[in-house]
Amino acid sequence: MIVKLENINKVYGESGSETSVPALNNVSLSVDEGEYVAIMGPSGSGKSTLMNVIGCLDKPTSGVYYFGEKDVLKMKDRQLSDLRLNSIGFVFQSFYLMNEENAIENVALPLSYAGVSKRERERRAVEALTRVGLADRVKFRPNQLSGGQKQRVAIARAIVNNPKVLLADEPTGALDQKSGAAIMELFQKLNNEGTTIIMITHDANIASHAKKTYRIVDGQLFHGLEEGTHEEDN
Repeated sequence: MIVKLENINKVYGESGSETSVPALNNVSLSVDEGEYVAIMGPSGSGKSTLMNVIGCLDKPTSGVYYFGEKDVLKMKDRQLSDLRLNSIGFVFQSFYLMNEENAIENVALPLSYAGVSKRERERRAVEALTRVGLADRVKFRPNQLSGGQKQRVAIARAIVNNPKVLLADEPTGALDQKSGAAIMELFQKLNNEGTTIIMITHDANIASHAKKTYRIVDGQLFHGLEEGTHEEDN
């Protein structure tokens, strides 16, 4: 098991006060290595908060979180930073590419933070870009790429460190239907190669590509695309 959440709660503001906002309510989730999981929910359901917790970008108010054998909630900021850098790859709807840098330089960025030599950074970046089908676009800048190609660069950047988990937040949200379908095919390929994927989406068609689906409603997580069955009941 690579991700294990137990009774996770997240409240913004002072708990119990009139201004407090509950975002997650007793969420429990277990993800094994090699799984492909989708978490579906509308805007405001808590799905982005849950992704931020899983990605160690935010801490829950209470609960238990293990990433592999590591007790995440007992880790210090530097340890969390190292965990994000070395074990978690992030893919976002908006790509977040540096416009002045070419594809290799964008993909190699996490490796520079990890202290990898320039020659090795470039080698691994080209390898990752080839893996996502952009071997012929490695020197292109973002303004020379289509939306789907930009997302492929972002995915290459997310996998260049060989993370244990790939977290994707609305990865097709900024793409047309054809480009989105191509990205879903790429995710399936990566999962077949052993990458663990946790995908956040509001789209049932996108969620259907995963091997296991959950629905989040008002901060509560349910197994499947219908409300009524909690993860701990399965």
